[in-house]
Amino acid sequence: MQRRDFHRWAQAHALAIALAPWQQAVGQASSDARRWRDNPFTLGVASGQPRAESVVLWTRLLVSAQDRADPGLDPARVLCEVFADEALRQRVWHSEITTDAQRGHSVHAVAQGLTPARMYWYRFRCGEATSPTGRTRTAPRAQADVGRLRLALASCQHYEQGEYVAHADIAQQELDLVVFVGDYIYESSNPRLALRKHTGGEPKTLDEYRLRYALYKSDPNLQAAHAAHPWLLMWDDHEVVNDYANDRDPRNSPLASFMQRRAAAYQAYFEHQPLALGPDPGSPWGASMRLHDKLSWGRLADIWTLDCRQYRSPQACPDPNRGGGRVVTQCAELDDASRTLLGNAQEAWLYDGLRQSTATWKVLAQATQISPTSVNTPLGRATYTDAWDGYPHARRRLLQTLADGNVADVLTLGGDVHMNVAAQLRLQPNDDNSPVLASEFVATSITSRGLSESVLNAARTANPDIVYARADERGYALIDIQPHAATCEFRTTPFPAGTRADLSVQARFQVERGRAGPVKL
Repeated sequence: MQRRDFHRWAQAHALAIALAPWQQAVGQASSDARRWRDNPFTLGVASGQPRAESVVLWTRLLVSAQDRADPGLDPARVLCEVFADEALRQRVWHSEITTDAQRGHSVHAVAQGLTPARMYWYRFRCGEATSPTGRTRTAPRAQADVGRLRLALASCQHYEQGEYVAHADIAQQELDLVVFVGDYIYESSNPRLALRKHTGGEPKTLDEYRLRYALYKSDPNLQAAHAAHPWLLMWDDHEVVNDYANDRDPRNSPLASFMQRRAAAYQAYFEHQPLALGPDPGSPWGASMRLHDKLSWGRLADIWTLDCRQYRSPQACPDPNRGGGRVVTQCAELDDASRTLLGNAQEAWLYDGLRQSTATWKVLAQATQISPTSVNTPLGRATYTDAWDGYPHARRRLLQTLADGNVADVLTLGGDVHMNVAAQLRLQPNDDNSPVLASEFVATSITSRGLSESVLNAARTANPDIVYARADERGYALIDIQPHAATCEFRTTPFPAGTRADLSVQARFQVERGRAGPVKL
């Protein structure tokens, strides 16, 4: 597809979603002959977890009160179709999926037997209703020579704090992947910053989380970004509750109470994302879900998505009255080498994978900033305990693995901190005598408010490994990986997002193959 044709397709698709399309099915319909009173496909479509011969396709039937009154609703049968052409004439795969209220009428289809490194189009049909058309692509074969990987890095999209103009821009780009690294929804609210309102209070039950996701999924720009590209997804904390760590929340809730909430949040996350596997029903409370994964993009790149929430040790030196992260000085617990951010099993899986990888680039996509942001004070180094700074031995183990295994050309991608960051990663942070082992890019938030300039300036001054940091604008990062170099373009708009319709280039950085550390272009 030529660039102009892609832009024309993306603009038409975004417009169609904005107009809440729902149309009569043409040709072969689902065997469910249902006549819908209201469009059930108003949450759009999505694809994710692309492999060389498969991709996960998603939608969710949003059933109106009128249609819920139909006694024949459950179970509903949904036809998923994949086409080799944009005109939807060359159908190459189809499957009928059964869904019901117990799974939120969500649909997850794994389209298989596809051709590697190829574009496809897909749609869903249920009775007389037809979904919008999505566009996706498969990954190259693991040993294929690949000249380029273009991805968007995004996170932190508080619905109340701005419009999703970044997603409109993402939908217009020619990308292979969108990598979203956390805070897809927010359970919390800040009325002072609210430009548009959450519906309902703080979600704690499955139905409440479903309502929050449905609100976020209703945004036409977010729908357009999902429909335009396959996504790789990782969660952070707000998908459950701010600053939760494994089985603890900041309220120090009883174990059973919080784990039931976590189970509800994980189930709702699965119901609204293009994922093949949901929560493990055999785990206590059904509150465990394997989300970390690895994707190979030919010989060019191996991409690991890392879970920094589900398996971590609790934050060090907590406030005696509440859990979660805080700024501490003189905290002896930070020196406990057994503490982990990823969990022991995930650490071992990652380190084995890094040592064995033969890809040119090794890409670690995880929720937050790895490089230090702690600052010097009269009482000692002040450290925020919810970030990688709060798990210094875990960070050192990661970087020691790179040093001991001579693992080169490592890019770490993050979010969470609501600012654009380009940084160097060393075994001994901020020490010029310690070699740079990896390069870090962190994308600012889609909408969520950033740090004040005074706080950010203190972090920059105390941490010279931070090559660049800016927190006043919202957007995402456009990452272009080629055999000789990886380039990061920070694309942003002023806060609050939506005051300007488009994004501009805030800064560009490059990492050369064989030479760790970002350089400004």
